[in-house]
Amino acid sequence: MNIGNLIKISLRALNNNKMRAFLTMLGIIIGVASVITMLAIGQGSKKSIQSQISEMGSNMIMIQPGAGMNGGVRTSSDNQQSLKMEDYISLRDKTSYLAACSPSVSSGGQFIYGGNNYPASISGVTPEYLTIRKLSVDDGNVFSRQQVAAAAKVCLVGKTIVKNLFPNGENPIGKVIRFNKIPFTIIGTLKEKGFNTMGMDQDNIVLAPYTTVQKRVLAITYIQGLFTSALSEDVTDKATNEIETILRANHKLKASDDNDFNVRSQKELSSMLTSTTDILTILLACIAGISLLVGGIGIMNIMYVSVTERTREIGLRMAIGAKGKDILAQFMIEAILISFTGGIIGVLIGIGVSMLVKLAISWPISIEPYSVILSFLVCTIIGVFFGWYPAKKASQMDPIEALRYE
Repeated sequence: MNIGNLIKISLRALNNNKMRAFLTMLGIIIGVASVITMLAIGQGSKKSIQSQISEMGSNMIMIQPGAGMNGGVRTSSDNQQSLKMEDYISLRDKTSYLAACSPSVSSGGQFIYGGNNYPASISGVTPEYLTIRKLSVDDGNVFSRQQVAAAAKVCLVGKTIVKNLFPNGENPIGKVIRFNKIPFTIIGTLKEKGFNTMGMDQDNIVLAPYTTVQKRVLAITYIQGLFTSALSEDVTDKATNEIETILRANHKLKASDDNDFNVRSQKELSSMLTSTTDILTILLACIAGISLLVGGIGIMNIMYVSVTERTREIGLRMAIGAKGKDILAQFMIEAILISFTGGIIGVLIGIGVSMLVKLAISWPISIEPYSVILSFLVCTIIGVFFGWYPAKKASQMDPIEALRYE
């Protein structure tokens, strides 16, 4: 019997039991749709994280003072003084793999303008900090090197600060705000960046010359951290090693001594977050894949029922010349058709649900071609695997016993 006739017989058999065939497909449909949706959510989250890190500066390297444990507890870097201005000057002038470098000092407090106030922190940096963090000025100007050298009381503010201190839409440029009784003149506003992947408001920011915050706000001579950027993401590891070498030499550390500073790169953070996202994506896909397994068991169950119901039909076909391989092929084709059709419907529903999630809750979604192909292949393999045993059983029937079956 040729394959065309076997497909016609299989389609006729499925058409005679439409509802049963659909219910059998349902497990496959739900499984495929779940796998595609879960993978789309996982991959979308991964790409969103990578995009956010890229916006923050994918080649950024952060240096914080202190690396030791005090009584089993890691002490705050703000209270440690292992980073000095000499370290900043050395990194600025001696490195081969750094494009920019900025010291960083910060303090928290209350910003006040007229009758409005808002709690936030002020960060003392150099103009290079904007390049490192990929910040840009929306209106006004960045403070100059001369203003940094003179410890001028000027600042740049983010949109969140503007909205809270100037709720009536007043232009903040040139206005004087107070931070812990210290006046700062706003010389520029920063472009809006929104919330990052970790839920932090990137517009809740005030930048001032580091010398101003260092001398007038904190009254300290050391720096609380350093922000640098490698020439490119590819040389981040080389830049990190170079930073460690220079700082260890500056701090006169022996080969056996631990670093008294921490060096962290965005590349390291990106690898950690994407690794975590990949694990969660695989976990979600595995959970969704259980539905495919259940769907396969459903196919086996229905094929068993179909073989039992059509025992006399099988006997009749074998009596008029059908071979065991023809009977095997017929039932295998039925199982494959069920899983194949269920797979197509599942793919369409999975894509539809993914897009609905994106539109309804603005969740980042990324439907990768491999997820569609993989889920479709898996459901087809499941159809073959779980349909084979009932089909094999049908092909091995004794035609005489089958004809006598009631």
